[in-house]
Amino acid sequence: MKLDRLIWGILLLFIGGVLLLENFGIINFYWRNVWSFWPIFLIIAGVNILFNRNNSQTGSMVSIAVLVVALGFLFYKGQQVPDRSNWWGHKFKKDIDINIDNNDNDNDDQDTAFNNLRLAEPFVEAENAKKTVLNISGGGISFNLDGETSELINAEVKKRHGNFSLKKLITDSATILTFSMNDRKSKWKFGDNGNNVDFKLNKAANWDILMKLGAGEANFDFADYKVRTFRFDGGAAALDIKFGDLLPITDVIVKSGVADVKIKVPSNSGCRIKTKTGLSAKDFEGFEKLSDGVYETSNYKTSSKKIFINLDGGLSNFEVSRY
Repeated sequence: MKLDRLIWGILLLFIGGVLLLENFGIINFYWRNVWSFWPIFLIIAGVNILFNRNNSQTGSMVSIAVLVVALGFLFYKGQQVPDRSNWWGHKFKKDIDINIDNNDNDNDDQDTAFNNLRLAEPFVEAENAKKTVLNISGGGISFNLDGETSELINAEVKKRHGNFSLKKLITDSATILTFSMNDRKSKWKFGDNGNNVDFKLNKAANWDILMKLGAGEANFDFADYKVRTFRFDGGAAALDIKFGDLLPITDVIVKSGVADVKIKVPSNSGCRIKTKTGLSAKDFEGFEKLSDGVYETSNYKTSSKKIFINLDGGLSNFEVSRY
């Protein structure tokens, strides 16, 4: 296969994949961020000319590697909320102040201020025998675990844009909570579009936590909470999670595109890590490598408490440490 066809194929797969993820609401992608980095494509073309003059296999591999890294960078930058200066270049900023919603100056003041919102669900003792599933989805959000509550869940939202909701569904086996943000319109607004969410959770509940975060960050200290499963699907995100040893088994699944992932596990729990990480960086202090992609702590077989971690990332940084 000719290298030019392969490069165009990768570019088309990248564009199609981003559009598909965006259409399904998994990520919020700002294409105008990509246009501001258009010189990257000149670099890709230059590398292709320099390293593939003789159609060598090594040159082709270098060209493809540079392309993949560049697209990973664009995927990361494309999910960051743009500033005004990213639209049509810096030279227009002095002459034009664009607001696609309306021309009201009062609305500009609202865009730069947080609006506070509180969402909560009561704790029902009769339902506590079931597991509690918390589904979290959104983009451009900073999530934080801010202690415990006598309610089942309490979410303090500081928002600039977007519609937030917390819904509860009772089934035979679980209490299902869904915290989500619908922000399809405000993704086109200019300026800082960040939202902050502080969760408080009930320590008596048995939690399964499932997160889908297009872009943003999450900082959760679960050391004093009974978390049976934590699953994270993210694009460009920063994740800092700490787990405890209150349950016999904890499953942790992280799938990311371009992310910085830090996980802390208790030293008295046995832990196994399985990785499928592509070009990602890995730092697993206190773990022994058993085989390609498999790591364990020395007390994994003897410990009565076990944590299983599965990491799957494209161009990410994974760190797992013990405390």
